[in-house]
Amino acid sequence: MHTLIVIDMQNDFIDGALGTAEAVSIVPNVKKKVSEYLSSGGTVIYTRDTHTSEYLSTQEGKNLPVIHCVRGTEGWEIANGVYADGCKIVDKPSFGSTELPEVLAEIKDLKSIELVGLCTDICVISNAMILKAAFPEIPITVNSSCCAGVTPESHENALKAMAVCQIKIV
Repeated sequence: MHTLIVIDMQNDFIDGALGTAEAVSIVPNVKKKVSEYLSSGGTVIYTRDTHTSEYLSTQEGKNLPVIHCVRGTEGWEIANGVYADGCKIVDKPSFGSTELPEVLAEIKDLKSIELVGLCTDICVISNAMILKAAFPEIPITVNSSCCAGVTPESHENALKAMAVCQIKIV
């Protein structure tokens, strides 16, 4: 089974509290990629950055003091048209999800994993590394045209770091 992981394509990361023009620009590419996977019989799984109203008192909040992706807010929601009904969503309280490998382990005949989403240099790279450690023999790809980083430079740095760790960048 070929599996697409859509990382944190949430309103706050696209055009909300932490949005960027680069994030806005990848939305059509991500929508197309989701459609391709579903039409070919692949699996699509989403992650959702999930915080509480106490976010600013967390370690992450002290280092990134911008309230974002608070459960139940519009900013927490996956962007309109990106989420495909019926697909699994994994809520994660930090950059990487330790639950994601467990979800993927339940997929029969897992053949490949492709990651897209936001932000390349924080959550995409974190989850790619976790998945590479959990599934060292499964090909893992990151589609650079379906990702955006905090800055274009940090996006490129993250892609280079993942490539060194034998994650295919396309």
